[in-house]
Amino acid sequence: MPELPEVETVRRGLEPYVTGARIDTVTLNRKDLRFPFPEGFAEALAGATIESTARRAKYLLFRLSTGKTWLSHLGMTGTWRFEDFKFKEPSRYYEPTEDRKHDHLVLELSHPQHGQMQLIYNDARRFGFMDLFGDDSESAYLNELGPEPLSNAFNAAEMAERFKGKKAPMKAALLDQRVVAGLGNIYVSEALHRAHIRPDLAAAKLVLKSGAPSKRLEDLADGVRTVLIEAIDAGGSTLRDFRAADGNSGYFQHRFAVYDREGEPCPTPRCKGVIERIVQSGRSTFFCPVCQH
Repeated sequence: MPELPEVETVRRGLEPYVTGARIDTVTLNRKDLRFPFPEGFAEALAGATIESTARRAKYLLFRLSTGKTWLSHLGMTGTWRFEDFKFKEPSRYYEPTEDRKHDHLVLELSHPQHGQMQLIYNDARRFGFMDLFGDDSESAYLNELGPEPLSNAFNAAEMAERFKGKKAPMKAALLDQRVVAGLGNIYVSEALHRAHIRPDLAAAKLVLKSGAPSKRLEDLADGVRTVLIEAIDAGGSTLRDFRAADGNSGYFQHRFAVYDREGEPCPTPRCKGVIERIVQSGRSTFFCPVCQH
């Protein structure tokens, strides 16, 4: 499932072409995705202008001129694309290859600079979904999220407050969207490796008796931020289904230190460890048993 860097990559790809665009028509080719489309969804979008795009955790947000926000979650196979629309840079041109029977939402847009465009949401497995609301506090998907890991609200002191007394292993603690918004399996494994912290270490172990963050927790906060920035710069990670809005694949997977590298030497300088795989809550975790402790 796309994580924060992948969703941010999609947002950045769409932003120049949808911001300022008027939604002329909305066509729903089915009544539901993972969940039914909100009641009156097509009617609420038609005629509105997309004033800006945003991202919260793993959710893509379109801010509309009507005061409403339209939320898109990509699930595992959800993609956005423009039909018959060439990007300025030839290397970014995307000839769609998706099976069109999975085109579930089609929007006709009028942009003051780019003219008429057709924006299509395709989702083969239909694990994605849409929502529509006024203020963000009205959304059940947004109102309990923790701080954005790339925002000023995210830091070691804030993490210490949430980890204090927490017996859950580090990986589970970081995957809790109420603790940190937007992290998933891949980037948690990578951040923990950078901070040299075992994924099964109790989260409370990184908090001092005074309640202040330990040096290791400060390293972890830095690791989370750094790995996400690098992944965004690389256009995200392509494993099976992810594509940016222009159809290009992300390539951060070529920089993975531990994820999906079981049996390979640890890349940490002078470390002689070999990457291991364990299962936590039914999901694979990759780490180095030597330099992560």
